[in-house]
Amino acid sequence: MAKTISIAIDGPGGAGKSTIAKRLAKELGYYYVDTGAIYRTVAYFLDLLGISPKDVDGVERYIDELTIGIEYDEDGAQHMIMNGMDVSADIRTPDISMKASDVSAHKVVRDMLLDMQRDVAKKHNVIMDGRDIGTVVLPRAQVKIFLTASAEVRAKRRHMELQAKGKKDTYEQVLAELQKRDYQDSHREIAPLKQAKDAVVVDTSNLDIDGVVAAIRTIVQEKTAV
Repeated sequence: MAKTISIAIDGPGGAGKSTIAKRLAKELGYYYVDTGAIYRTVAYFLDLLGISPKDVDGVERYIDELTIGIEYDEDGAQHMIMNGMDVSADIRTPDISMKASDVSAHKVVRDMLLDMQRDVAKKHNVIMDGRDIGTVVLPRAQVKIFLTASAEVRAKRRHMELQAKGKKDTYEQVLAELQKRDYQDSHREIAPLKQAKDAVVVDTSNLDIDGVVAAIRTIVQEKTAV
């Protein structure tokens, strides 16, 4: 079996990981795996049951009742299937985002999802984004990118996304939540957010989408000859 190619894109929330990864995956004909959506799905499942994401006993007691699937539509968009239901739209809220950060700190959750993520990369060429892809999930990825931007720029982008969806969160609220999640993700004991030693840093603060895609495409070509 021919060896597959894995591209890992890590970085804090609002850096543009999903947008960039989707675009690159489409251009290269790779599978796009949004790992953040997987953890959001776990958080959403527990939220429906009224289980706090910090309740270790509750998480361990109910996690076996959750089944997660990933499906792709004809446009290559990733859909999260929770116990047979498509919850792709339901998991995209600031509240679930924060709870996903708490959920991802549980070893039982990370162990459950690790093989699932790696299995996709074994079978397909993938672009996978998250916070610990290059350090934990795919440590042997041929290309590792650490995508970042200032907290203010990231909050502005996230605020605009929420406004477009009709959400009423203020910029100040979004910034505060983003900074809180940055702290949680980078200080958690298990698989914290950090730059892999062999990752290439791409700061998107002063770049538009086309500029970021072009920069990463060049890095991918240099490392994989794609």
